[in-house]
Amino acid sequence: MPETALLIQLLVILMVIGAVAGVLAGLLGVGGGIVLVAAFFYSFQALGYYGEQLMQVCLATSLATIIVTSARSVLSHNKKGAVDWDVLKTWAPGIAIGALIGVLVAAQLKTRELQVIFGILAIIISAYMAFGRTQWRLGDSMPTGFARAAFSPVVGFLSVLMGIGGGSFGVPLMTLYGKPIHRAVATAAGFGLLIAVPSVVAFLFVTIEPDSRPPFTIGAVNLPAFFIVICMTLLTAPLGVKLAHRMNPAPLKRVFAVFLFIVALNMIRKAVWG
Repeated sequence: MPETALLIQLLVILMVIGAVAGVLAGLLGVGGGIVLVAAFFYSFQALGYYGEQLMQVCLATSLATIIVTSARSVLSHNKKGAVDWDVLKTWAPGIAIGALIGVLVAAQLKTRELQVIFGILAIIISAYMAFGRTQWRLGDSMPTGFARAAFSPVVGFLSVLMGIGGGSFGVPLMTLYGKPIHRAVATAAGFGLLIAVPSVVAFLFVTIEPDSRPPFTIGAVNLPAFFIVICMTLLTAPLGVKLAHRMNPAPLKRVFAVFLFIVALNMIRKAVWG
């Protein structure tokens, strides 16, 4: 396929992916990463990339977009006084360390292994989205001491292995420990920055083989995917927010949970049976 034709196809696909991810993020409050990783994977495969490091490119590129979207989200939430800076400051070291460990582990795994991990974790997240209840509690305040030292790296580690920000693990964790949902969402946006910044810097130094490297990939980060998706999500996320105010997002969240469950199962199927 001519290089120009390949780039045009990639451009169109990424514009659609970014637009959909932006609407879903605004409408359902889910991080774009959980949509982007799977979308990147299937898109890059459709363009002829099947290498053993393809999932690393998908994870790293998704995390790169999270730097921008999380920063924008934190600034917006902070204007409303919703960000719990005490939680961010005390959880930051553990989350960042866990994220870096996640990159080290991901760099050693093959695409099929990362697909299975992504699929299993996505099934867990989809189940929580479908059946989780806001009144569930593990405690009345966020963990401190040894419990915080154990939980915080796990949040960073698992998020990197899925290529997502802090929302999918951080929001449930904080609400289970008594944080109001709006503060949990706002603070989890900060988790996203703590996860994405160190992990993306580390992914820039990962060497990717040609059969897993779409055009204009630096380290494991694909630059066209990053820039196009960021532009589209910034345009369409406000539309998703407007739709969320006009309808009840709860049933849509359950529908998305089913969709995510199917995507996760398909990821595992492709990893196991090809």
